[in-house]
Amino acid sequence: MTISGRISQSAFDGARLRVILLLDLYEGAQQQFLDAYEHMRNQVASVPGHINDQLCQSIENPSQWLITSEWESAPPFLAWVNSEEHVETVRPMHSCVRDTRSMRYSILRETSPSQPITSQPATEDMQVAARVGDGVVRHALTFTVKPGSESKVAEILAGYESPEAQVDEHTRLRRTSLFMHGNRVVRAVEVQGDLLVALRHVARQPEVRAVEEAINPYLEQDRDLSDPDSARVFFTRAALPAVHHVVSDRPRPADLRRHALYYPAKEGCGMDLARLLAHQDEIAADDPDSPVYGSTVFQRDNLVVRLIDMEGELDADPAASLGLKGMQQTAELERLLDGAAIGVEGSLETERNINRLLSHADMMPITDRSSAES
Repeated sequence: MTISGRISQSAFDGARLRVILLLDLYEGAQQQFLDAYEHMRNQVASVPGHINDQLCQSIENPSQWLITSEWESAPPFLAWVNSEEHVETVRPMHSCVRDTRSMRYSILRETSPSQPITSQPATEDMQVAARVGDGVVRHALTFTVKPGSESKVAEILAGYESPEAQVDEHTRLRRTSLFMHGNRVVRAVEVQGDLLVALRHVARQPEVRAVEEAINPYLEQDRDLSDPDSARVFFTRAALPAVHHVVSDRPRPADLRRHALYYPAKEGCGMDLARLLAHQDEIAADDPDSPVYGSTVFQRDNLVVRLIDMEGELDADPAASLGLKGMQQTAELERLLDGAAIGVEGSLETERNINRLLSHADMMPITDRSSAES
């Protein structure tokens, strides 16, 4: 099995996906949970890309359950789990479940009774390279605020006191970056260790709770974070998953700057747009002359956000900053991008429109905080 030397993660490696959902039920909620599961199972069975699922109950603690599912690849699962249909499908489970934990894994090797155990992947379609990680989980949340409130929200989000970075022996908050594009807020976090543990730690901090309460009146979509069901639905809808991350293996430059770029896709093209940018960033990571040192692509529905760490300013190399190299890639971006949504019309083959796209896609930085040991 070949391992790439670069630090990277990706939903686009083509491998089958194994999803594991651990659940801890309230006492007496088993029948209600089973009814909700049957409803969900019937719904997900018709979702493109879904292969199968299993429901398991612990033989040691009957309140602990496990749902596993297999998918043709990560993209169809992500499209499903981030959809409004999924939000409504799993809603009946909320009152049954005390705690949940979701994990997603690419299937790299497989052993079946008809095949001997070897050092080679079991089937030709599983020739997927393992990736080198850095122990960091990347995730983002996005939401919109009422038009006209942008400056007030930016002031609130920039002014809070940072919570304690060390969560426990194994988990640490490394970095939080906030950006705005119009009335849309994107908060990207990097966590060393367990993301769920870190997010729960942050949510309990008084300074963070005060900020969340302060921005509530300005949100376009109402929420009540004191109500578990309302909070769960809000964070499910606000989730902006990282679908690709890559860092060059060349020496880390001393003057890296973090930027975020906003790419609204045409209807139904969000995943393809994210895939295009991911491919371009893989190429940039291998290019010793590229100013882009690291990149994370976040995607949900038709919204794509690309977070980059690069040397110099964005306008020093607009094409590289946007993730474009070559006329074919420029034409493909033009085909997938909803240019009218960010004020860019006409061909991206002209330098003027490339610069215009960069200007419109560049998100306004609100705050970028790193822990002392990051």
